[in-house]
Amino acid sequence: MHDILPRATRVAAPGSFTADAEVRLDFDDRFRRRKRYETAGGIPFVLDLAEAQVLREGDGLILDDGRVILVRAAEEPLVEIRAHNAAEMIRLAWHLGNRHLPAELQEQRILIREDHVIEQMLRGLGAHIQKVRAPFNPEGGAYGEHNRSSHQHHHGHHHGHHHGHDHGHEHDHHHGDGNHHHHHGD
Repeated sequence: MHDILPRATRVAAPGSFTADAEVRLDFDDRFRRRKRYETAGGIPFVLDLAEAQVLREGDGLILDDGRVILVRAAEEPLVEIRAHNAAEMIRLAWHLGNRHLPAELQEQRILIREDHVIEQMLRGLGAHIQKVRAPFNPEGGAYGEHNRSSHQHHHGHHHGHHHGHDHGHEHDHHHGDGNHHHHHGD
């Protein structure tokens, strides 16, 4: 029966279309190549892209019958991380980045998915943690998905962990004034 459903094969930039309907999707469902969805009004359709891409709030899915579906980021259960000051925030963000965890970095808070191990680690670092419901738009978008589903593939191309440690050194350089010039001289 799948084939009778309209297919969304292209993504339109925010503001470049008039939507005929909308669909609310959590982050996992906004990073897909092929999946069956239903609009808020109950119209089923199939996402069928050439390759998986991250759909963001405000994007449009162009159906093969010409209609456009507006993508909305659904609220999902997240963990809000706050710190005493900017330096602490940077330290927390660095620890999260080192673990290749999908995280949304905002000025006053960081949002991550619920993860008890990470939450404990963050508490140990002095973070304030609170459960919230909010749309999730992590940095880099596709990070989490890559790490989950195609770990081997990801490794082969990017050497995931090595990459994390590079960030680590860079971070150290920015810290000590002594090293600062050295970094620019590289």
